[in-house]
Amino acid sequence: MPVDDDLVHALEERTRQHSDRVVRLRGRVDAEPFELLIFRGFSSSTTHPTAFDPDASVLPEGTLLDQVEVLRGPLSPANEIVLAGPMQPGALLSDEHWVKASPER
Repeated sequence: MPVDDDLVHALEERTRQHSDRVVRLRGRVDAEPFELLIFRGFSSSTTHPTAFDPDASVLPEGTLLDQVEVLRGPLSPANEIVLAGPMQPGALLSDEHWVKASPER
């Protein structure tokens, strides 16, 4: 399992524990922009198709993740509230970004 898949699974678990948070991962698939949203343990790409198989990776072959944010959920496109980030994807595994995320950003 690629490292990025491990990261996605870890972030899915975090969003199960923090059901009021949405994780947005951004990067590239080859030369195309890529975006993945994770909410309440489920991942969905807004830019690329995802498999119906829950055991299949949600990351297309060649995905490079370079940015992550934590947003207040559920999402409201007209009033998006960023609680943490943007930051490097691995940095979001730190507890500090989950326990003390503040809407005053």
